[in-house]
Amino acid sequence: MTNRFGSVALFAVLALGACRSPDSPEAQVRKAVAAMEAAAEARDVGDLMELVATDFRDAYGRGAPELARYVRGYFIANQSIHLLTRIQGLEFPSADEARLRVTVAMVGREAEAASAWNLAADIHDFDVTLRRQDGRWKVTYAQWGSD
Repeated sequence: MTNRFGSVALFAVLALGACRSPDSPEAQVRKAVAAMEAAAEARDVGDLMELVATDFRDAYGRGAPELARYVRGYFIANQSIHLLTRIQGLEFPSADEARLRVTVAMVGREAEAASAWNLAADIHDFDVTLRRQDGRWKVTYAQWGSD
């Protein structure tokens, strides 16, 4: 009886997981976060800014041009960038808006994401809003601070 229940439970979990489409808004937002991480680690300002809306504002009112300048300076000062990201919260107030709480650890050397949180030199929490524009999720707002 226990084996049958375990099999049914496993099937139910797999079926529920299969219901979540790789094209779902949640999957798309997670893919956008992964793309931001990859662009930052590659130190590619252009690719990173492609994921930022032109009307972006941070908590201090700075826009996309100021963010691009900051990112360029950060990349010059940091020749090697390794990030570990963890989405702590994700909600959709509307179909085309996502709000995230993301923790980002910036490590000094390459590390395995699953086990290297103890190597983090700096940990920052980000509150981020993304909006779907022309089928792509772009950052429209960000606020950050140290943990």
